Amino acid sequence: MSQEKKFIFQVEEGKEGSDGRPSVGPVYRSIYAKDGFPEPIEGMDSCWDVFRMSVEKYPNNPMLGRREIVDGKPGKYVWQTYQEVYDIVIKLGNSLRSVGVKDEAKCGIYGANSPEWIISMEACNAHGLYCVPLYDTLGASAVEFIISHSEVSIVFVEEKKISELFKTCPNSTEYMKTVVSFGGVSREQKEEAETFGLVIYAWDEFLKLGEGKQFDLPIKKKSDICTIMYTSGTTGDPKGVMISNESIVTLIAGVIRLLKSANVALTVKDVFLSYLPLAHIFDRVIEECFIQHGAAIGFWRGDVKLLIEDLGELKPTIFCAVPRVLDRVYSGLQKKLSDGGFLRKLLFDSAFSYKFGHMKKGKSHAEASPLCDKHVFSKVKQGLGGNVRIILSGAAPLASHVESFLRVVACCHVLQGYGLTESCAGTFVSLPDELDMLGTVGPPVPNVDIRLESVPEMEYDALASTPRGEICIRGKTLFSGYYKREDLTKEVLIDGWLHTGDVGEWQPNGSMKIIDRKKNIFKLSQGEYVAVENIENIYGEVQAVDSVWVYGNSFESFLVAIANPNQQILERWAAENGVSGDYNALCQNEKAKEFILGELVKMAKEKKMKGFEIIKAIHLDPVPFDMERDLLTPTFKKKRPQLLKYYQSVIDEMYKSTNEKLASRG
Repeated sequence: MSQEKKFIFQVEEGKEGSDGRPSVGPVYRSIYAKDGFPEPIEGMDSCWDVFRMSVEKYPNNPMLGRREIVDGKPGKYVWQTYQEVYDIVIKLGNSLRSVGVKDEAKCGIYGANSPEWIISMEACNAHGLYCVPLYDTLGASAVEFIISHSEVSIVFVEEKKISELFKTCPNSTEYMKTVVSFGGVSREQKEEAETFGLVIYAWDEFLKLGEGKQFDLPIKKKSDICTIMYTSGTTGDPKGVMISNESIVTLIAGVIRLLKSANVALTVKDVFLSYLPLAHIFDRVIEECFIQHGAAIGFWRGDVKLLIEDLGELKPTIFCAVPRVLDRVYSGLQKKLSDGGFLRKLLFDSAFSYKFGHMKKGKSHAEASPLCDKHVFSKVKQGLGGNVRIILSGAAPLASHVESFLRVVACCHVLQGYGLTESCAGTFVSLPDELDMLGTVGPPVPNVDIRLESVPEMEYDALASTPRGEICIRGKTLFSGYYKREDLTKEVLIDGWLHTGDVGEWQPNGSMKIIDRKKNIFKLSQGEYVAVENIENIYGEVQAVDSVWVYGNSFESFLVAIANPNQQILERWAAENGVSGDYNALCQNEKAKEFILGELVKMAKEKKMKGFEIIKAIHLDPVPFDMERDLLTPTFKKKRPQLLKYYQSVIDEMYKSTNEKLASRG
C-alpha cells in the first residue's frame, strides 16, 4: 500500500515551549473535515431529539429486543417498535413527574443492559433529568459514593440488584428517596425499603402512577447536561464526567460523516448486540447512533458464557467489543485449530498466509481471497452470527497479533478506536481495509482537533521528525467538567484542550499509535526512568503471556513482573519438555518460570530494549488479574497501587532472592 495516503491535514503550526510550558506539535484534523466539521441534523439539539425524530420517521421499526424464555429455554428475539417504546417512555416520564421528580434532578440507573435501561434513560432525556449510571463492577462502596456525590433522588434498578442497592443504605438515603425495579418487588424488599424510609415500586406498578396524567416536556438546550458518567480512576474516588447534549449530538454527526466517507454507513437495517455496559460512554454513544438511524438493538442475557449463543440468534451487523472479549474469541479459535488435527491446521495456516499476503498488497478483505473465505473462514463468520460487517474494538489497546488474525479470518472490517469518557468516546478510529493502520487507533474523527504536547521528562518530543507526546483534544465533543470538582477539571482542560494523559506517536499516514501513559513513570535506584506502560505493551506481544504487570521502584536497580501465562502455550511447552502437573502446578514450577521469562527476554532483545528495561524475575499467577480482587478498573486498566498491595509479599521475595543471586555472582 502506498505511503502517499494521508488521512489528516494541518490547521495550525506547532510552537516551541516557553515559560516552563512544553512545546506543542501542529494541530491536525481529519481529511473528512476538509470543508469544516459536520453539523448535527437541523432540530437535533438534545439526546431526546435523537430519539423523538426517529420515532417520527420510523415508528414501526423494531427498536429494542430481548430473547423470549419459553419453558425455561431461550427462544427468538421479541421486539418493541420505536412507537411502542416511545409510548412507555412518555408514561414513565409522567410517573416520574407525579412522584415529584423536579427539573435537573439526578436519576440513577443500576443494572445490566436491558430495554428498561434504555426506556429509563429516554425518560430522563425527555424531562431534562441528569441520567447517572451506577455500575455493577464498582461494588457497593462506589455505588454509595456516586449516589451521595451526585445527589441521586430516584434509582431505576434491575431486580437482582435491589439487594446490592440496599447495601448503600442508610448513608445513601440522605438523597435517595424512590426506587423503581425493572421487574418485580418482593414483600420482604418492600418491608426492608420502609425501614430505610424508601418507597420502592415494581416496574408495572410505577408505570400506572402516570396514567391519565399529562406533563409538558421542558425545552432542552444543547448546553444542558444529559448524563453524569462516573469513571473509575486507577486511583482515588470515581470522577463524575458531565456530558452535555451537544457533546453527544456532535459526536453522532462526526460518526455519520466518518462511516459514510469510509463507505460503511450505518443504515436502518443494522442490528446491534447490546452487552458492553451502558454505564460506559463507548456503548452509550454507539446505541445513540443506532437510535438515530432507526436501527435495532438486541440485548444479551447478561452471561458472558452465553454471549456467542445470543450472537447466533440475533445475527448483529455491528459487533462492538473490548480486547478482553476479542482475546477470548482468538484463544477459542486457536484452541479449535490445535485440537482439529495437523491437516486442518495446515489448510487453515496456508489459507491465512495466502489471504493475508493479498491484503498486504492492498486488496480489501473481501477481495483478498473469496475462495478461502467461503471454504475456510466462513465458519468464523458464522460463529459471530454470520452478518457482522464491522467489529469495533475500544476501551483498551488490542494486541496486534489478535487484530491482524481477526482482520483475516472474521471476514469483516476490524476497526480499533480510542476515546475517553471526557471526550465522549470516539476520538480516533482506524479505517476499513487500511492495513497500514494495524496496531494504531487510526486517524482522528472528523469533529475534533488533535495535537501532541511534548513530555520532556520522558523524552517525548512533539516537534521531532517522529512526533511523540501527550495527546490533546479540542472540540465540541468534550465534557463540560467534573461534577463538583472544578480543581480536577482545571488540571486536564487547559485553554480548551483536554490533556488525556496518554502518550501517542503520529504515523506517516495520519494514524495515531498509543505508546505510553504519562503518569506511569518511575525511577530505578541507578536514576534511570522507566516508562512502564510502554514496556508492558512490548511484553504484551509475547504470545506465551495473556497479561503482564511490570514493577520497579527507586530502591531497586531492576524490574520484576507478575504474569498470567497463556494456559495452552504453557501446557504445550510442559508436554514437549516432560514437565508434569496441571496448570496451577506449572505456574509454581521453576522451569516454567524460566521458560516464560526467556520468552519475555527474547522479545525485549528483539525490540532492542535497554538493559534496565529487561525483567530479571517473574511470578506466574494462574488466576487472571480481575475486578473481583480490585486489580483492574471496569475498563480493564491495571490498578497499580492495588496490584502492589496484593502482590507485595511476592514482589519482596522476588527482589530478595534475585539480589542474593546477583550478590553471589559478585
